[in-house]
Amino acid sequence: MLETPGRIEPCFFEDQIPATLADLSVEIQREATRLGQGLHPDSAAELADFVRVMNCYYSNLIEGHNTRPRDIERALAGAELEEETRPLALEARAHVIVQRAIDERHRAGSLPRPTSVEFLTWVHKAFYDEMPDEFRVVEFADGTREPIIPGHMRQGGDREVAVGRHLPPSSPRVAAFMDHFDRRFQIAARSASGRIIAIASAHHRLNYIHPFPDGNGRVSRLMSHAMAFTAGIGGEGLWSVSRGLARGLTDRGDYKRMMDLADSARRGDRDGRGNLSEAALKTYCEWFLTVALDQITFSAKLFDLGGLDKRYRRLVEDTIDDKRAPDLMSAVLRHGKLDRGEAHIVLKTSERTARNTLKQLTSAGYLISPSPKTPVRLAFPLDYRERLFPNLFTDADLPA
Repeated sequence: MLETPGRIEPCFFEDQIPATLADLSVEIQREATRLGQGLHPDSAAELADFVRVMNCYYSNLIEGHNTRPRDIERALAGAELEEETRPLALEARAHVIVQRAIDERHRAGSLPRPTSVEFLTWVHKAFYDEMPDEFRVVEFADGTREPIIPGHMRQGGDREVAVGRHLPPSSPRVAAFMDHFDRRFQIAARSASGRIIAIASAHHRLNYIHPFPDGNGRVSRLMSHAMAFTAGIGGEGLWSVSRGLARGLTDRGDYKRMMDLADSARRGDRDGRGNLSEAALKTYCEWFLTVALDQITFSAKLFDLGGLDKRYRRLVEDTIDDKRAPDLMSAVLRHGKLDRGEAHIVLKTSERTARNTLKQLTSAGYLISPSPKTPVRLAFPLDYRERLFPNLFTDADLPA
């Protein structure tokens, strides 16, 4: 088995970027600019928090862990959980907490380079620090189990791992591979299209190295999320690659098949100059970027201000017997938040009437605020999530 870092080459396309990948990167950039257009930053932030729940739901689904969105939100709220759902719910909670921290560090300008050992070990440590005890162990092929050390990459003295048919680099060589991985993807990030295409290729190459005893899939998906921000296509956190990876383009087995394909060895003199197949990497990257484009396009339509306003108005009309309620809800959506004393101005009615409308919307969970006297902001009640956001967790068409 080749134990030099060149084993993961090619990492990207140095001589010439394939036209299909260049075109996809341009389309992705264009579609990403549509995300959140017209939304007030406060409303966009509320939606991004909801997308984190969706992201962790699909990331866990890839791992074979089917967690109900309701249980994820209960775990985030610190509510009591049923014993049988508790471990999976807390695992999902850990994912949301780490993704929220990534988003916050991006906004603050303190996000480390996503391909760096610093970033990847921080993500792994933050994730496993929050994990329930049931998932803080790794089981080896011989049935033995060892505790997972948060943030610990494989190194000399550690047990060797296997991922199906794939044998990653041996533990003592992981540090050298990761140094090579980061240096190579710093080069890829020198152009706008390179930064986007690198999201796909780095996702595979990190899993190929398999630097951690466990948790590599989750870490790689969070790395992809962070790389989308650094590539300028993060869309304020309003889209998720995990949803597309879990669902695939043809069926739910796409992700595993395409990752296996990208493991392929070089197929001859016309297949690049690296150890791995350049043709297979191109096919894999094209699939991955098509998935990303599909998810960005879906989210841009789902979170379009006009469409969201229309769906929310219909919901309020159907559930609250107050013809003024949809107008007040729309005002909060468009302005991000609303001082309670301004409700009567928006509705052009008396203060007493406006207070009654406001009370109905808050009682129904459509508007929320930290206290009875602070401004209200829009909420997205769990019971109506599928009506407001069709096809997030199930298959449905957006209403006209």
